[in-house]
Amino acid sequence: MHDTNITTFYLVRHGETDWNKKKIIQGQTDTSLNQTGEEQAKKAAEKLQDIKFDLAFSSDLLRAKRTAEIIALEHNLEVKTTKLLRERNFGTLQGEPTDILHSHIQLLKALTHQQRQKYKIDEHFESDEEFTTRMFTFVRETALAYPKKIILVGTHGGVLRHILIRLGELTYEQADQQTFINAGYIKLTSDGVDFFVQEIVGLQQRKIDSAIEL
Repeated sequence: MHDTNITTFYLVRHGETDWNKKKIIQGQTDTSLNQTGEEQAKKAAEKLQDIKFDLAFSSDLLRAKRTAEIIALEHNLEVKTTKLLRERNFGTLQGEPTDILHSHIQLLKALTHQQRQKYKIDEHFESDEEFTTRMFTFVRETALAYPKKIILVGTHGGVLRHILIRLGELTYEQADQQTFINAGYIKLTSDGVDFFVQEIVGLQQRKIDSAIEL
């Protein structure tokens, strides 16, 4: 990867929502930050205030967009939204308790890596392959369009974990046991061809009864 064309991304998980707190699968349901989530976004803004962001993008879902807006405010940047950065579409599971997914993960453990990439619960559910393809489409196209820039990205916990799986930073087994805290982030660099994880902030061991970050 040629240093002259590196684009740097800070991909930030959104702050807490009431659905996070109640342990309900959000997926692409458009929920908003609660008061705790607003405060988490403000703390993330403080942590990242010295980063000289050139641009800001976000998932078009309110919880991610609002998080990005709070951080971008420190840098006088407008947040551009895209559906490519949305959380996974969980199909008929959206709105259900996250306990369902804990049970589902046990079933997925019997699959090979390749089988798990293509597995769908129902016709509306995005497979891991579909989910990660759209995420990396965004990163690749943005890196090529904005070489050398530093870019803020507001997105979702599932996006962050699956970026790490796709790039070999986490196995499925490890990812099933870990979660990104609200407003955790990944620093990722790319020239549009290669991708390198430079920093991981807020990835921690999942509590047995914790909500999956959706």
